[in-house]
Amino acid sequence: MTTDPAAAPDWEKRFRAPRVSLPDWAEDAPDRSLFVSNATGTYELYAWDRASGRQRQVTDRPNGTTDGVLTPDGETVWWFSDTDGDEFGVWMRQPFGGGEDEPAAPGLAPSYPAGLAIGRDGSAVIGRSTDEDGTTVHLVRAPGAEPVEIYRHRESAGVGDLSHDGTLIALEHTEHGDAMHSALRVVRPGGSTVAELDDTEGGTKELGLSVLGFAPVAGDTRLLVGHQRRGRWEPMIWDPVAGTETPLPIDLPGDVGAEWYPDGSALLVEHEFEARSELWRYEPGAAAPVRVDTPAGTVSGATARPDGTVEYLWSSAAQPPVVRSTSGAVVLDPPGAKAPPSVAVEDAWVEGPGGRIHALVQKPATGEGPFPTIFEIHGGPTWHDSDAFASGPAAWVDHGFAVVRVNYRGSTGYGRAWTDALKHRVGLIELEDIAAVREWSVKSGLADPERLVLAGGSWGGYLTLLGLGTQPDAWALGLAAVPVADYVTAYHDEMEALKAMDRTLLGGTPEEVPERFEASSPLTYVDAVRAPVYISAGVNDPRCPIRQVENYVDRLAARGAVHEVYRYDAGHGSLVVEERIKQVRLELEFALKHLGGGPVQGA
Repeated sequence: MTTDPAAAPDWEKRFRAPRVSLPDWAEDAPDRSLFVSNATGTYELYAWDRASGRQRQVTDRPNGTTDGVLTPDGETVWWFSDTDGDEFGVWMRQPFGGGEDEPAAPGLAPSYPAGLAIGRDGSAVIGRSTDEDGTTVHLVRAPGAEPVEIYRHRESAGVGDLSHDGTLIALEHTEHGDAMHSALRVVRPGGSTVAELDDTEGGTKELGLSVLGFAPVAGDTRLLVGHQRRGRWEPMIWDPVAGTETPLPIDLPGDVGAEWYPDGSALLVEHEFEARSELWRYEPGAAAPVRVDTPAGTVSGATARPDGTVEYLWSSAAQPPVVRSTSGAVVLDPPGAKAPPSVAVEDAWVEGPGGRIHALVQKPATGEGPFPTIFEIHGGPTWHDSDAFASGPAAWVDHGFAVVRVNYRGSTGYGRAWTDALKHRVGLIELEDIAAVREWSVKSGLADPERLVLAGGSWGGYLTLLGLGTQPDAWALGLAAVPVADYVTAYHDEMEALKAMDRTLLGGTPEEVPERFEASSPLTYVDAVRAPVYISAGVNDPRCPIRQVENYVDRLAARGAVHEVYRYDAGHGSLVVEERIKQVRLELEFALKHLGGGPVQGA
């Protein structure tokens, strides 16, 4: 391991380079901002007073903190306090300028978070999820006041937003039993229903809705929502009080989201299509949106400021992230060494059993293929890989590997039908697409068929273990991080919101559809695994709990299969930079040991 940071290899420098998130800002005090940074080596929350330039660290915990929000007046930071990454905890409050932390809602017991909205009058709407109660939503009318329950249901739900004057609360819920497609309900602070919007028709129709935000103007009851009525995500304006719905003529391919400009006069439109993203401005009533100029690549977040400028977090596979403004300025530039660039990504389109599959490919800058190739499979599953900077794939490229990332069926950004296609044959459908891209990679001369690595984290880790068992001749090595390994045990141990998602994906519980859980569980195929397997897992993980990982490992060990396991004291991944570097190093060492090659750079 390299001790001199300046002499460290580029792959380590990319992880250590200081990064910042897109700053959030207080609605009524826009000079006060909150952002996340790894400047200390652990991702924590920071307060930033733009007027004075002063920045200070808000949280300081061994395993990091990333969930926080400013009150509208900018006077207080709310942050979520869990235990070592287990995602189970309570909201805390701290003055913006610094001071002691205190429980934000002392009458509420610890839970998994299910949304938060804070009012201008000091009230707060807090969503909670527990195994015992399902989802509950509570109104706290003032700091320290007794919480009042205004919503309860066994199925998953969450707080969407609170209107400008605090008289309307938007909730997303899945009372119909389809956790992939939410319905909306707007209620008064006392819990009485104002209006409902449900595109699922009682669960018989698979169309979802999402809350994008109330208009930020006093007395304005318009709610911006996302819908899937035309086969993709796009925004419309719903007024739950007037009972009107206003479609928007934003005819862009791919998925479209939006948020309000601060004065409510326009929408900032975020458009994702074929692994890239861009920004547009749309004024309600106009014939079409107008493009906001951003470089080619990925916009990971954007916000419109009161002066009309737009700030956005941008990166590409080759260039590290930066917070920019449409004024041309870099908004927030952390001190310290910058991350070295990587190589650009190339697009591959492969015909698959369910349609054209989009894959992103990075190749070493020197040398000719075929290369040892790692298929780095994204999690989610409702997510997608994009042309964005990622230190993990870049580390493999530095060590002579080609990297292939597949946006399999289940991925977002390619329309509703593509995202919803994986139901009931969970895992197996995604692996069909991965197999098609794997075959293309070999036939095209990119990949060495004897040195193919299947890898991923979370759902990607799950697909890795499932693929090693169902496609044992296809892969030379497997690297699974925080995976689902034993689907039945995972279901019983995981957080309640994920139970609901699994019931949706598989059509019921393990007791109701045992054959589907068996067909989709890596444990079913563990005895067929031939490739060496490396598994890493967080001992406090509520999403892919440790017990089901141990069940899988025990089966590997019982037959003497080649494997290594690394357990670390965190949850679903780590927010500590050196821990993340250690994990990547261990994966590189395992792969190079079994596939051949030089030592890990800097080891």
